[in-house]
Amino acid sequence: TRTMTQQNPIADAMSAIKNAGDTGKLKVTVEPASRLFGDMLKVMQEYGYITGFEKIEDGRGGQYEVALSGGINKCGVITPRFSVKVEDLESWEIRYLPGKGFGIIILTTSKGVMSHEQARKLGIGGELLAYVF
Repeated sequence: TRTMTQQNPIADAMSAIKNAGDTGKLKVTVEPASRLFGDMLKVMQEYGYITGFEKIEDGRGGQYEVALSGGINKCGVITPRFSVKVEDLESWEIRYLPGKGFGIIILTTSKGVMSHEQARKLGIGGELLAYVF
């Protein structure tokens, strides 16, 4: 296990997932196992970008073992965490996703962590966290 600087642990975890996928690995272990990142993994699983994940307690905040589906072309965090209104989501889609209906932006809202599509259906905005396609 290599040690990562914890400047942005979610960015490090997303990079680890992308790199593992690029090299054809089926599993990757990422840390720390924050609740926020677990919620992001749930959204990625709902959309089929990962097949599953499991939290492993290690006494240092835990890790997630993530099962990859091979469906991620690119993923990353959006920094800073911009606050967006529901009507502004489309401009962020254009900026981070390669095409209409291709990929998701993950955001945290007053109703929890969800995709930009779910937020649009609920008519709510939130803070941008990451993108996956």
